[in-house]
Amino acid sequence: MLKNRMSKEQYGIVKAWESKVRKSQQAVVAKKRTNSLFTTMSVAPADDDPGEIFHAEKVISNGDFYTGQWADNLPHGHGKYLWTDGCMYVGEWYKGKTTGKGKFSWPSGATYEGEFKNGFMDGKGTYTGSLGDTYRGYWVRNFKQGQGIKSYSNGDYYEGDWNRGLQDGHGRYQWKNGTHYVGQWRNGLIDGCGTMVWSNGDRYDGSWEENLPKGNGTFKWADGNFYVGTWSKDPKEQNGTYYYQSGSSGESDFDPNEVYMEYLNDFKISSCEKIPVFPSQKVIPWSANESDFLQKQPIFRRGNDSSGKPRRTSVDGRVSNYCRESPTDSSDGIEGYGNSELQSCRGYKQKPFSLQPVKKQGLTIAKGHKNYELMLNLQLGIRHSVGRPAPTTSLDLRSSAFDPKEKVWTKFPPEGSKYTPPHQSCDFRWKDYCPVVFRSLRKLFKVDPADYMLSICGNDALRELSSPGKSGSFFYLTNDDRYMIKTMKKAEVKVLLRMLPAYYKHVRAFENTLVTKFYGLHCVKLTGATQKKVRFVIMGNLFCSEYHIHRRFDLKGSSHGRLTDKPEAEIDATTTLKDLDLNYIFRLHNVWFQDFCRQVDKDCDFLEQERIMDYSLLVGLHFQEASYQEPLTPEEQAAGINTPPGYFLASRFGDLDNQANPCTSRADIDQLISDPTRLASVRLGISMPARAERTARRTDYETQLVGEPTGELYDIILFFGIIDILQDYDISKKLEHAYKSFQYDPTSISAVDPKQYAKRFRDFIFRIFVEDT
Repeated sequence: MLKNRMSKEQYGIVKAWESKVRKSQQAVVAKKRTNSLFTTMSVAPADDDPGEIFHAEKVISNGDFYTGQWADNLPHGHGKYLWTDGCMYVGEWYKGKTTGKGKFSWPSGATYEGEFKNGFMDGKGTYTGSLGDTYRGYWVRNFKQGQGIKSYSNGDYYEGDWNRGLQDGHGRYQWKNGTHYVGQWRNGLIDGCGTMVWSNGDRYDGSWEENLPKGNGTFKWADGNFYVGTWSKDPKEQNGTYYYQSGSSGESDFDPNEVYMEYLNDFKISSCEKIPVFPSQKVIPWSANESDFLQKQPIFRRGNDSSGKPRRTSVDGRVSNYCRESPTDSSDGIEGYGNSELQSCRGYKQKPFSLQPVKKQGLTIAKGHKNYELMLNLQLGIRHSVGRPAPTTSLDLRSSAFDPKEKVWTKFPPEGSKYTPPHQSCDFRWKDYCPVVFRSLRKLFKVDPADYMLSICGNDALRELSSPGKSGSFFYLTNDDRYMIKTMKKAEVKVLLRMLPAYYKHVRAFENTLVTKFYGLHCVKLTGATQKKVRFVIMGNLFCSEYHIHRRFDLKGSSHGRLTDKPEAEIDATTTLKDLDLNYIFRLHNVWFQDFCRQVDKDCDFLEQERIMDYSLLVGLHFQEASYQEPLTPEEQAAGINTPPGYFLASRFGDLDNQANPCTSRADIDQLISDPTRLASVRLGISMPARAERTARRTDYETQLVGEPTGELYDIILFFGIIDILQDYDISKKLEHAYKSFQYDPTSISAVDPKQYAKRFRDFIFRIFVEDT
């Protein structure tokens, strides 16, 4: 026994250390315990594996104590280290460095349990402070970095992005009384665009700077009245207009300083508890004197374990004697390592492709851009249309509201007029098509007028997508990604106006319809010699989400010309792939699958009745638990430092501590469906947890539109909707069908009769979307 192998004095020192650490842990008030569910994934041994592995018990020259696995005069494998100051580490080691899964304890009672790399807290882990604060999420070289959740001892919490230990990026902070902020952060401060909602229902949406409103913003009271204007703590820079719930402007005694003096005075951002000393700062003076060992017992030698079987090490060098067989024990941290032996481990799913950080699409329309004045005209027009006084109407509209001649022209001279403000753009005229109908549609789609105005007309410019669509239309995105603006041909405007009564009836009858949501139809006409008209429609952006979309597909069910003509190396998260690029089938929970089938049938019937064809199902995939590795700097390469994760994507569904299995089980999704609070943000086609199964085609693409299932499953968040619904089967499409039918299989081309198109579309969709059994 240990006591017999060491002196009474040494034994007493070790037991005193252990007792001191144990008592300090028990003294922490309200400390939150977290379960460690980490696992190890094994790979083939490397050439630089250590030699003989021992179990050692060693008193270090400075009085520290180590017990655990030992190789080449260094800790290697699993072991425990006790420092004389009361700190303790229990976990995995690699060549004398804390590397792998482990737990570090401070004498104050604080603990960190999670992943280590080369002595640093690096990867996924949980820190619990001595005062009860906790942080669960990702770390890079001792700093909170990536996605994480911070719970403060005073009851506040923050969930979102971190950078070098501070809130930075997008996140949500909630105070103990229920007031919360959702939006952008910079260096630990509220900075950028965001929304603050007070517990009484009042809210502010707009720009922030250093925890205070600054720039364009809207303050909305719980009763529906709102104030739109420019915000600043300096009263000289304040300017705005008060609106009633109906949208009409009026006089008010509201003073913006009330927000600064009263609303924000009691809401401060809690500071993070300082870590007393980082594990990487704990110097360990290893020595190789045989006399220092209290015990040294061989475990196995290089290349074989005690049973004579080949030994393996983990991807970061940790010792492991077996390949885990249970699917629930598969590792979720193996991105960037490729080895054919991994395929033999049941439950391991290779990453579908190399995931890169997703950047915002499009080019910001700044001053000097060719469409800068057009953007200003559009924003002026939208502000006028939405803010114009209008009587409160019910959703039951008269037929006259749908009359194509029901439109309103407004002149916008640069010097301003009785109804329009002065502006710095060119002279133009603004047209609203069927304004009552689209106002009712926005109400039906639960779009807040102030939010809508702020998204399109706020401080931030629109972004123009890099290339126009196949139709020649241009696309613009609002800065918050909520809305997409598309320029339209006159023929498309006519189609939308013709089908508007049926469209309104359909979206009102089916709340979960998958067809595109239209919020407004407008026209800008430049005055002068050019008399140029630009018609455009405002639509919802299907991919506006806190999830990054890693793959997107435009699916029609046809095969001719439905392969992306892009080299594999150039395909990224912004590339829209087509039918013959699709290499997955999507498995939906039975509740959602039944709803999905019914809604696809209803939407296809509607489009067929309106003689619409050539539409698509736009599908976006977010692969859960994906990570991306940044390249090393030359200095880091020279120092032998591992590549730190620079970008993390974490699942919103499920605990950060409980995601060892890369695939969500049916039981997990069953639990999600039965939990109303978690289900609230999930709708048909929006943020739907599902599973994607990889498929493989034969070499003859043209004869196999859907590949054969391979059994490889991935946990995904799914987005989908039916787009491009403004193409009717007109004479040009009939001629296109006749011409291409001579050259290709008539069933493979896109331009077919609406009835045939709907049948083919449905058949294809129901082959790639299946019930998860």
